[in-house]
Amino acid sequence: MAQGLGKRIRALRAREGLSQAAMAVRLGISASYLNLVEHDRRPLSANLLLLLAQRFDVDLRSFAGGEDSQLTADLMEAFADSLFEAQPVSERDVRDFVGSTPEVARAVLRLHHAYSAARGSAEMLAEEVVDRQDLAGIDRSGPPSELVSDLIQRHQNHFPELEAEAERLWKDAKLDSEDLFGALADYLGKRLQVKVRVVTVNEMPSAVRRYDPERRELLISEVLRRGSRNFQLAHQVGLLTCSDTLDLMSREPALTSEESRSLCRVALANYFAAAVLAPYEEFRRAADKLRHDLDLLGHRFRISYEQVCHRLTTLNRKGAKGVPFDMVRIDLAGNISKKFIGTGIRLPRFGGLCPLWNVHSAFLQPGVIHTQLSRLPDGTSFFSVARTVRKHRGGYRAPDVLYSLQLNCDVASARKLVYADGYDLESLSASTPVGITCRLCERLDCRARAFPSVHRRLQVDENVRGISFYAPVKDDE
Repeated sequence: MAQGLGKRIRALRAREGLSQAAMAVRLGISASYLNLVEHDRRPLSANLLLLLAQRFDVDLRSFAGGEDSQLTADLMEAFADSLFEAQPVSERDVRDFVGSTPEVARAVLRLHHAYSAARGSAEMLAEEVVDRQDLAGIDRSGPPSELVSDLIQRHQNHFPELEAEAERLWKDAKLDSEDLFGALADYLGKRLQVKVRVVTVNEMPSAVRRYDPERRELLISEVLRRGSRNFQLAHQVGLLTCSDTLDLMSREPALTSEESRSLCRVALANYFAAAVLAPYEEFRRAADKLRHDLDLLGHRFRISYEQVCHRLTTLNRKGAKGVPFDMVRIDLAGNISKKFIGTGIRLPRFGGLCPLWNVHSAFLQPGVIHTQLSRLPDGTSFFSVARTVRKHRGGYRAPDVLYSLQLNCDVASARKLVYADGYDLESLSASTPVGITCRLCERLDCRARAFPSVHRRLQVDENVRGISFYAPVKDDE
């Protein structure tokens, strides 16, 4: 078993509040041997790894170098930037760098984030100068959305404190799933002295929820359907009753700007609202029984398709986990607006997704579920479900916005999904060869390639045209 995992053992022991001696007793090894393992002077054997999984309910994937692998993938994507074309970097070099000095590696990644943000700001400023517009300030702290996304990823999109608060609300407010809006409005009115009013679009044309703390009044737009109205009420309850918890969780040092901390509060209040609308255990059992039929789950809990997908990614409670899912949402331009990694597949941070993923083809048939069995260059296979979701905010003159949302799970878990029926999940021929993003993909002969790969220097022969502009051409026999 690979070395370099000592810090994970120490972190696990600290989380459990155990001394080396106490943990050694539970593992049936000597304290001195555990000390050597923690300092990477002895390898983490397969037997010891299994004991850790059994005695401490540890997901073995957390010892598969997940955090380091993600950092390696992010750095490889950063080094694929044209900035580094003159100094090609191999994946082995990056892995060694991450393994030896992970904090320095993170610093390099943050530096590239800052560079990318500054480059984008410079381009915007150049356009403003040409247009003779007023110059705006430059934000050098990094995109707040990325900082919050990273925080959610570090917590595996599971926040026990907010789950507990949601469960407490169900008891205190005596919520009724048949009239959740009425019960939440009653709780806001009687317990929190907040009046709830549903108002017309004419009264509130640019917002769907507006809270006035001075008047203690919450306005909800008529354009929201029942499930969305419930969500907005639960969100407001979270902001008012869990404020201290939200503040504490938003003070993580990684959130380096006031904007990122404010955005984190909103994201966590959304998490609380989802936990209220779809209580953890009830939702997990229903997902298992319905074989993760996304539409049926939406009907049962009166939540949207996207909310169902979100909630499935949060089922990471110790001892009661659901199927691990990745989730990614893109728009028609291919921009990734939401993402979460639950299976270990590396989603791109800077570039676009491989065009062969079915999250793109879902746009061709809006509202229809698309399934796909895919295989990455390293042999990893995964099963995916993709469908478009339409955001409609009003009447005839309000434009719709169309997104595509994809859920991925590993092949072993796919058998728990109704969508995998009829698939030969073990067959390589049944899977579609895909990559993550073009610059990092090793499939040089791909017809969909849009950029050259960092794995091979670009060679151009003006007399020969391959299956794509960047595909190498073999000499014909």
